[in-house]
Amino acid sequence: MGWFSKSDDDFFLATTVPAEALPPIAKVLGLVHGEAVIGANIFRDMFASVRDVVGGRAGGYERSLAGARDAALKDMIESARELGADGALGVDFDYAVLGETNGMMLVSVSATAVKRG
Repeated sequence: MGWFSKSDDDFFLATTVPAEALPPIAKVLGLVHGEAVIGANIFRDMFASVRDVVGGRAGGYERSLAGARDAALKDMIESARELGADGALGVDFDYAVLGETNGMMLVSVSATAVKRG
């Protein structure tokens, strides 16, 4: 069983956590989500094409994707806090390519907002 948990400013985030590791939950507040869309850049695309040929990691894309992931997570946490949550369980990230020429990437995150007891 894989699991991930993280606390940020007293806000608890977790994907799949063994029951004995969960904090006590007083109330389930509902589903929350966050999204971020990043656009491709001609220079980043050019260097990524070179990486496709010679191998290696595409650092520009990785940094952009990490930024989008962080933005989506922040958006989701804000939505949870608006409901009065101090935690989110079952955190799930999804990715999709968008646009007529596949020039954008969507990062979305969802979870169940909870109030710890």
